[in-house]
Amino acid sequence: MAAPIDTVADDDALYVLTAVLLTPAQFPSVLGDDYPAACAALALEPYAEGYGLVLGQDGSGARWTVVVEDVSLVAVAIAAWDCGMDYDLSPDDRSVVCALPGWPLPVAVAAPGVAAPHDPLPDPEAEGTEPAPLTPPDTESWGPAQRRMGADEIAHQWTAWREQIDDETAFAEPPSLDSTGGEATPGSRPEPAPGSGPESEPGAEPGSGPVPEPDPRIDAPDPHPEAEVQGEGGIETEAGDDQADDAAVSPVNDSPSGVHPGVRRALAQAHEYIDAPPPPGRVRSSFATGEARMLRADGPGWSLVARTDDIAFILLDEEPGEVLPVGRGSELPGLLKGLDALAVRPA
Repeated sequence: MAAPIDTVADDDALYVLTAVLLTPAQFPSVLGDDYPAACAALALEPYAEGYGLVLGQDGSGARWTVVVEDVSLVAVAIAAWDCGMDYDLSPDDRSVVCALPGWPLPVAVAAPGVAAPHDPLPDPEAEGTEPAPLTPPDTESWGPAQRRMGADEIAHQWTAWREQIDDETAFAEPPSLDSTGGEATPGSRPEPAPGSGPESEPGAEPGSGPVPEPDPRIDAPDPHPEAEVQGEGGIETEAGDDQADDAAVSPVNDSPSGVHPGVRRALAQAHEYIDAPPPPGRVRSSFATGEARMLRADGPGWSLVARTDDIAFILLDEEPGEVLPVGRGSELPGLLKGLDALAVRPA
């Protein structure tokens, strides 16, 4: 259970450092694949209206995450801060749901005039029943949280990542789907007639064509939020020195020709979402340039990021630090359209 708000500090003072939204359309993906999972990580009920998470320090410097119901107030504060404006985020006590020790996300700043950020001391009267302090995900290893953070970073830096893919890249193509939406198997669709199809050449055997190229792989994004993608030049930290995060690995040797089985699984499961909508927040749609939308989808062991008018990238738990681009082909546009139709969107 969460600590009551009056345990944040003896004088009830919380020095607000930052805030994030916890709603079906926007939530820290490090907490889970979807909104209910993110709420469960904080022992909260997944109310449709969502919450605001206010991260700060008390008078002793201890880290606290205060959960509030006033989502609009937190959204206004975030928008003001993003524009470089000052905004005094002071939620009304009546909107406070609970206060959780620790921070679920890394915070690069600290309150002035108090001790360095640290976890609150255990309450001796709680007798071990209080929740463990929240901690940011470990950026030294690869796992579901790092995979989702990587996909978020690609969405935020789409142009930089897209520029690394040119016309010479051999994309992984989405698997063909049969009339029921399942993955087509040999014999589940008719063979092309001799001489038909864009890949056919005079004298070619029926069904013959070029052998698929191996999957290209590029370095995964730095899961550390302070790093910035610098295109093909690597990852440059705010300090300005080029360094790769330990969680990102060098490209591995190309796999045998054909679509990576993890990509096939991810795309097949994403297609299943269209027929059986997943929990809220599992598929999210946000603004992109022009009339396109930016899609983020997650599933067991995979994350997808795509523009509805372009390609997709997939990250897998089984491929640490690797990003697998997926070409549009004939199947991806329909899949992205279907996902966008069921996705939750920011208000």
